[in-house]
Amino acid sequence: MHFPRLPDWLLYGAVVGALLVVALGRQERADAPPPPPDGGDGMALGPASPFDPEVVVDVPNKVSPGAGTAFSVSDDGVWLTARHVVDGCRTAAIVVGDNRGVAAEIRIDPRGEAAILTTAGGAPALPLGLTQNLHRGTRAFHPGYPQGRPGEATSRLLGRETLVVRGRGARSEPVLVWAETGRTDGLRGTLGGLSGSPALDSEGRVIGITVAESPRRGRIYTTSPETTGAAIASTRAGAPGFIAGQSITTENYGRVADALRRELRVAQVVCMAV
Repeated sequence: MHFPRLPDWLLYGAVVGALLVVALGRQERADAPPPPPDGGDGMALGPASPFDPEVVVDVPNKVSPGAGTAFSVSDDGVWLTARHVVDGCRTAAIVVGDNRGVAAEIRIDPRGEAAILTTAGGAPALPLGLTQNLHRGTRAFHPGYPQGRPGEATSRLLGRETLVVRGRGARSEPVLVWAETGRTDGLRGTLGGLSGSPALDSEGRVIGITVAESPRRGRIYTTSPETTGAAIASTRAGAPGFIAGQSITTENYGRVADALRRELRVAQVVCMAV
């Protein structure tokens, strides 16, 4: 039995096709996944950059009596607050009850928008979360004393900006910018007095210090974890670490804030003019 002889061109084509299949099968491919959408929620926050947008804050050269918020970072009496709350004050006091306060020694952090207060006694320190990688859309909670009364706000992380302070103690430093997404029911207008409050993540850990607001834009500004960590490391509280805290949600953050104020872990600080 004889099979028909195949044309030469068909044999050559089959050989070439087999060689192509073998060659393509051995070709290395190492494709990268597509990049995430620019600026979208969930993107990791990059390092501070000279190209970050600027936000300008004017600080009057004359110091006047005022109040803000402070929070405990050491059980034996070390507190953090925003620099402008106590900068230039003759004395400051941590309010511990009606018309009662504990004198606080003031030390300004020369590198950023933070101030360290020390008192003879302390309150339980807030846990820290300064070494985690933050992402856009991360939620923060800000318990304190807006307008001199107990209150709180919540926000979501937008990115980084550069805070430019004009007037007394002119300086600039990288900060985090947050979009305000909620606050104490009935609280209207400015969040003034919330300056110095901790910015807490959803596990109740400190990730920054609340330092400014832009009411018209609905923005809250905090120190970066790096700046906050450097301020804590310069105190007797020791180097900042990563400690577990209490879970906070949009449903319970008011109750959590009340408990922190009750325990004096978050307290009002009063500045006396020079």
